[in-house]
Amino acid sequence: MRDGSELGGIGRRAFLQMAAAGAWIGGSRVFGAENARVMMPFENGERELVRYPQKRPLIRLTTRPPQLETPFEVFNEGIFTPNDAFFVRYHLPNLPLEVDPEVYRLEVGGSVERPLSLSLKDLREGFEGVEVAAVNQCSGNSRGFFQPRVPGGQLGNGAMGNALWRGVRLKDVLERAGVRAGARQVSFNGMDTPVSEKTPDFVKAVDVDQALDGEILLAFEMNGEPLPMLNGYPVRLVVPGHYGTYWVKHLHEVTVLDEPFPGFWMSTAYRIPDTAGACVEPGAVPKSTVPIRRFNVRSFLTSHRDGAVLRPGVASLLRGIAFDGGAGIREVLVSADGGRNWQEALLGRDHGRYSFREWTLAYTPSQPGELEFKVKATNRLGESQPAEALWNPAGYMRNVVETVRARVEA
Repeated sequence: MRDGSELGGIGRRAFLQMAAAGAWIGGSRVFGAENARVMMPFENGERELVRYPQKRPLIRLTTRPPQLETPFEVFNEGIFTPNDAFFVRYHLPNLPLEVDPEVYRLEVGGSVERPLSLSLKDLREGFEGVEVAAVNQCSGNSRGFFQPRVPGGQLGNGAMGNALWRGVRLKDVLERAGVRAGARQVSFNGMDTPVSEKTPDFVKAVDVDQALDGEILLAFEMNGEPLPMLNGYPVRLVVPGHYGTYWVKHLHEVTVLDEPFPGFWMSTAYRIPDTAGACVEPGAVPKSTVPIRRFNVRSFLTSHRDGAVLRPGVASLLRGIAFDGGAGIREVLVSADGGRNWQEALLGRDHGRYSFREWTLAYTPSQPGELEFKVKATNRLGESQPAEALWNPAGYMRNVVETVRARVEA
């Protein structure tokens, strides 16, 4: 394990040198790479591959604030997404370029008996350390596939990742501070800030009961290393099973509130239709909305892409991932003929109910022709995926049964 001051493998001086060279806010193009530009499989989907500090080439959606998508082939490398390939999503353009771990403090206040000011060392040594394997997924992951199209970042399927997070329980920190009776919510603020004072700061909140349930972490490690800067160094919130909007990066303020938090990012943004499936008819306006919360069920084929070629009589190993909001995956079914017939896949090791779950299926095509692979997961509550994509005006929570087209050639 590396010391937290190393910024996950890059010293602060080297990190700032790259920032000064323009690689931080703007990123650097991957000159000479075979795929310096990629074409996402939807309208206006051309993107640049760029390299940011502590990152391999990622798909750039925006520069300021940086939004970087993981190339989908990464998800076939293993069940845990490498730190240097993990997606990046910010809302505000003023990002911390340097955090001194000796100076950093997490302030815990509001409706508590004993306000706390905790250093990184205090967190590491003063509380029980815990680990959880958990998927972080942007609410708008796959928004680029919505039809009719909707405003917002036109993301493919790469605004997600699975990691082994290590930190301390939010519950333990709040109990040391002493949450006062009658408290309603807990809010979280990071060190990124807006350019204009008219832009609301990115502050999120959860109910006190959730904050004290022992599942939310104040994480300082990711896959056995300090958090990368672009993924929230030195401390971020990890809210297993919930969309990434709650996973506040560069966390420095935790405030216990006596009333529900009224901020923009809770009361106006990141809300979904208050309907079954969080959907409405395309083009309709929801009658009422609620804050987005847990993931729905998703599954993907990662071993083969559209246009893959197979040979008759030659076995192929189909492989992919499935996950949900915490119930856990019960089964994955795979069809090679567009959903007319299904086979049950073999589930891989269970890393925990919030993790990606690998699945595999040996498949041998018998004759030349076209294939249409579909993948459908079901969780332990019996929840599955719709055959047709659901729609909402924000482009959130897409979880349709995915399709990959291939062909068999002699």
